[in-house]
Amino acid sequence: MVEAKMYYESDADLSLLQGKTIAVLGYGSQGHAHALNLKDSGLNVIVAQRPGGNNYKKAIEDGWKPISVAEAVKQADWVHILLPDEIQKKVWQEDIKPNIKKSAVLSFAHGFNIRFKQIIPTPDLDVIMIAPKGPGHLVRRQYEEGKGVPCLVAVEQNASGKAKDLAFAYAKGIGGTRGGVLETTFAEETETDLFGEQVVLCGGLVELINSGFETLVAAGYQPEIAYFECLHEVKLIVDLIFEGGFSKMNYSISDTAEYGEYVTGKRIITDSTREEMKKVLADIQSGKFANNWLEENKTGRAFFNKAKKEQSEKMIEKVGARLRSKMSWIKK
Repeated sequence: MVEAKMYYESDADLSLLQGKTIAVLGYGSQGHAHALNLKDSGLNVIVAQRPGGNNYKKAIEDGWKPISVAEAVKQADWVHILLPDEIQKKVWQEDIKPNIKKSAVLSFAHGFNIRFKQIIPTPDLDVIMIAPKGPGHLVRRQYEEGKGVPCLVAVEQNASGKAKDLAFAYAKGIGGTRGGVLETTFAEETETDLFGEQVVLCGGLVELINSGFETLVAAGYQPEIAYFECLHEVKLIVDLIFEGGFSKMNYSISDTAEYGEYVTGKRIITDSTREEMKKVLADIQSGKFANNWLEENKTGRAFFNKAKKEQSEKMIEKVGARLRSKMSWIKK
């Protein structure tokens, strides 16, 4: 296997962005971090955020004068879309495409709408992606501490001939080159990101925690004990893995726990589980998942809202809320 090349501070030229007006569309988790980091890097940034709601209030509190998407796009040399996947197509058609400058830069933090052809950019635009591998609050905090969250960058259209250099410059502006930048494609980023969310990080992990908790409670154990064993201690284990891989986790846990890992892990994640993972990946690659999600939004989110309500009413959520209310360090 060929080791992928990582790029750092000396590989990016921030001066390529000097004199450009960068419009950050959306002031949510990623939006606030990108806008503030770019501003602190000495760049000219404007923020588009619809009036009302917490994000608009937050933008005002942070010193911005938010304007509409259409107005921001008219002013911008660079348009960075940080809006929910499911609304980007509508915003592109109604507010961005009619107003974007010829030969501007159009960029994303996730490849969903390009990969699944919800947005078809005009050929005069540079189309790039800068995707931090961490939530917005971490992107901001790491930048303020002089560090950075690693980023993925991709080029879909290179109309100017400088799209890659521009992507690297933007990554530097938000602190990404401090942590390292890795080249990818819109397709690879989108497909692996959706797979990771569904199979491991969100879908798989949440179902594993729920199932473990429910198994212990059904066997007559106290819900509070089940919560600590199946949810609370996940952070301890994940932090160890994050810091030093599986080897650091195994160094830090007991030999009994490590033995249990070896003899039991494959009883839980079986060959049939791996086959199901392949089916999930196939649904992502074919566009089936994307089409289902977009259709879910068009028809009122009935399944989504029902599943969300059922999850919020589970015993583990109620037990956890009560226990966490006494954990002062979590509030901090």
